[in-house]
Amino acid sequence: MLLKHIVFLGSLLKLGLAFQTAPSKFTRSPVRISKDELHYTPFGINRELSWLGASKDTDSDSTESAETTTLAENSEPQVFASGFSSQPNLLDALREAVQTAVEGLPDVADGKTAKIDLAIVSVSSLYDGGTVQPANVVIPTILEAVKEFYQGSSIEHLVGSSVAGCISSTAKARSVSSEDNKAATSCETVELEGIPAVSITFAILPDVQLQTFTCGKGDVPDDVGRMPPGEWKRSVGLMGFGETKKVDGKSEHADEDNNTPVFMMVPSPAFSTELDDLLYGLSVYFPGSQTFGGVASTVSSLSRAKLYRYSASVDTPMTYTDGCIGVAMTGDIQVQTLSAQGAKPVGGIYQIVKGSESTIQAIVLDEGATAALEEEERDDVEEDEDEANMDEKARMAQAYAKARIPKPPLAEANFLMRTLSDDDQAFMRRQLLIGIEQGGSVGRSASELARLASGEGHRFRVFQVASGGMKDGSVTFALGSIEITPGTRARFFVRESGFAKREVEALWLGYKQNLLNNQFGKNSGSMPPPTCCFLVPTLDRGSKFFMGKSGFESGAAARMMNVNCVTGFFGNGVIGKTDIGAEAPIGVQGSASGYFMIASKSGRPLYSPAAAAAEKAAQEEQKEIERRAQELVEAEDEKRRLRTKVPDEQRSKAPRSEDGELVIKRREVHSGRAMTVSTVEWSVAEKTATPSSALEGFMWEKETEVDRFRERVPLVNLVSQCRLSAADPSLPKPRDFIGPIKQAIAADGFVVIPECKRMEPSVGSLRRRYDIESITRSLTLAKAPGISVNCDGVLFGGSLDDITKARAAASAAAVEIMSEDGVVAPPILASDLLLYPYQLYKLSLAGADAVSLVVGALPKKDLTYLIKIAASLKIQTLASVTSEVQLQALAELPKGAITAVVVSNRELEDFSVDMTGGQALKLLRSRAMEKVREVHPDIPVFAEGGVGAIERPPGSDENSPGSYLEELKHAGASGCIVGRGLVKDGMDSSEIVQLLQKQTVSASTSSS
Repeated sequence: MLLKHIVFLGSLLKLGLAFQTAPSKFTRSPVRISKDELHYTPFGINRELSWLGASKDTDSDSTESAETTTLAENSEPQVFASGFSSQPNLLDALREAVQTAVEGLPDVADGKTAKIDLAIVSVSSLYDGGTVQPANVVIPTILEAVKEFYQGSSIEHLVGSSVAGCISSTAKARSVSSEDNKAATSCETVELEGIPAVSITFAILPDVQLQTFTCGKGDVPDDVGRMPPGEWKRSVGLMGFGETKKVDGKSEHADEDNNTPVFMMVPSPAFSTELDDLLYGLSVYFPGSQTFGGVASTVSSLSRAKLYRYSASVDTPMTYTDGCIGVAMTGDIQVQTLSAQGAKPVGGIYQIVKGSESTIQAIVLDEGATAALEEEERDDVEEDEDEANMDEKARMAQAYAKARIPKPPLAEANFLMRTLSDDDQAFMRRQLLIGIEQGGSVGRSASELARLASGEGHRFRVFQVASGGMKDGSVTFALGSIEITPGTRARFFVRESGFAKREVEALWLGYKQNLLNNQFGKNSGSMPPPTCCFLVPTLDRGSKFFMGKSGFESGAAARMMNVNCVTGFFGNGVIGKTDIGAEAPIGVQGSASGYFMIASKSGRPLYSPAAAAAEKAAQEEQKEIERRAQELVEAEDEKRRLRTKVPDEQRSKAPRSEDGELVIKRREVHSGRAMTVSTVEWSVAEKTATPSSALEGFMWEKETEVDRFRERVPLVNLVSQCRLSAADPSLPKPRDFIGPIKQAIAADGFVVIPECKRMEPSVGSLRRRYDIESITRSLTLAKAPGISVNCDGVLFGGSLDDITKARAAASAAAVEIMSEDGVVAPPILASDLLLYPYQLYKLSLAGADAVSLVVGALPKKDLTYLIKIAASLKIQTLASVTSEVQLQALAELPKGAITAVVVSNRELEDFSVDMTGGQALKLLRSRAMEKVREVHPDIPVFAEGGVGAIERPPGSDENSPGSYLEELKHAGASGCIVGRGLVKDGMDSSEIVQLLQKQTVSASTSSS
């Protein structure tokens, strides 16, 4: 049966499900538990349990929980980090443990400090015999070490004790994929028993209010229930706790729905009698509270346990040798409890026929329950060999039991003992354990392991017999530990390590089963994942009990929960819930292991040191990539700047014609000199000429670039591709560029055409990340009438692909803003240094709608020829000029040859930009421009070259690009082409367009 549960659960766990979060409400009845009692805590879904359980309250609670979870998704995480050391010197051990624990906390920003809300300290009692006494150094050393290793940070609260053994863990430096390693965990656990050791755990608890307290032996009132709450709280050191909280420096009433108290307690062994009263009082005066902890311990019975307490508000370290210390918490925190006992059931199931108070006088075999149990255990592959191979004496004993003759418990135990192994018989002679059924068994598995694996919890709550009646064979439990009722089922138990291992594994399988139940909706809601497991085994467990296997229980917790922190200590007792039901009591378990899962109520994000380290490494790697990319960009920028830089000795010698225009020579091609390598002779080209101007060097580089293109694709092939493209209706065709521009001019009086370019020769890269598609999309959504794309790869870092990407991105964005006029995508203007028809064919295939010709680089015949080729490809032509001579050349062109004129602020000799804007204004106001307008009437004229970056002095109307736009408009410009100010870092392209459009409106208003 157990195997069936495991196989079913394993198949579901492969789904890798994620779990939602939900807070819970619950109540607990006040019950007093004796320290000698042995409780067998069942486990399953209920309203109290942490993230496994589900709230069974009203739907409003679930809705409120979901809202809380949503709010917590981006909040500060709840963090636990643990560290340990086994150094023989106490001071060294404390410092090493602090340093290790700090490594699991979030990094603190430079120049800032952090606060550790809670520190939990466990110090081996073996340090008591050293030269340094723990009472004097533990707390001060920890406080100083935290300041040293955590950038001056401080601890707000600290609790701890001496222990016989420490449990700790260290978070892994890197995460391990569960697909690669099925046993992968987020931390490495360690259990240090019987050696000098220190364990320190740090907790950062956002939205949690904490208060440490101390309670002495004479401080706990014994008249609980009759004393006023305030007086009782004051007696035990909890005055004012849970009543108010500080919000922005003002006291307000605490939120009752989020104020379920959580108490962590560490009493001394001598405080056992008062501890029962204290637990009872907490359940009365703090109903619904959650309490957990463990009794302090020592390696030697001759040593006295020590308790440590510190609060920053008092700033006085305190050490005690008796009493109880603890920390009370409210707010965004909750605790879920699991308990493992290691008690193996033996024999059949009995029914109590006579008994009262805490005494059982007679029992009889429950044949129906025993038969169901035997049938289920026959299907269990883990059936105990002793039961499977029962000898003749065992069958005789069962036959005697089946006679249904009421018998005293001691008599039945005597007959049962004969059927057991030697080890089990020896245990029963030393100690008699009897389990009393709890919560009924209808609809549940009969086998203990099967119940645990399915998440149902234990069926029997196990008690240790305090005394036996030698005359009547009755057994009596500790006074007040339980009320015996005739008709209740019971069973005998023994302690056995093999069964204890299977119990722990089944307990965690049930834990996972309940997680799946939450995910599949079998339980109404779910609860947040834990951030820490606090483990308290008693001294009779550990490596010796688990047959020499150290770290078995802590390792199972780390593996099954996959938390970053598993911590705790070996104690003289476990304080916590003894059952999973809402009415389950809180008491002290004398021989058990308590697993306390700590989590936030709101489902705060989980902090992972491994993930944080990976993220930090990724950020450093990204920074290094960006640094290297920036170095490459800067090198490329410098290369381009050098291309446009003319040596000082040649600057005044750039040849010019009589009319002042640059004299441009085409590149010189030399055969080169011969070079012999082995038996092969090579001809190495030599570049003997030096360009006299930036434009001349630019043209030479462009000619070389076109030659490389021709080698790959000859002109004849390119012409054929253009013809096929024109004939294919599925391929994009050139669109009217100047038409939408003129419409915008007619509507606004002045138009802004944004230009996308990666670099500017005089300044270098304009953006670290040049995303032409993103920029084009933004410009289209901003309703730019047209978009210019600089596709030159020599000086401006562009490419033909930029044209294709820009056209596709503009078309896609236009669909999003489709109007009654349909889809209107802005046309694309290709900006490049065009010298050959070959380039026009390439641009046509790339998707250009218009091109810009640099008149200063073209002889008249070349200018006329390129205009004719562009017209044959249905590509419109804009002419860019930098002088009146070039304007005169345009006036000599036939009417309609060009669609627009662009006056530029750029100086072609060195490709610098006149940042005063005077060159464009001079050309607009020139006589040559009047002649151009006479020959080409109604032709729009645009300005370019630093237009978006030119600012006027403070004396002008506005110290912004808009002031220059007004001057351009008054000088006769129809619009401008803006590039440098558009794509620089830190500015959104659409915002720039809207800004310039706003200035355009103001210019239009002033001119009217």
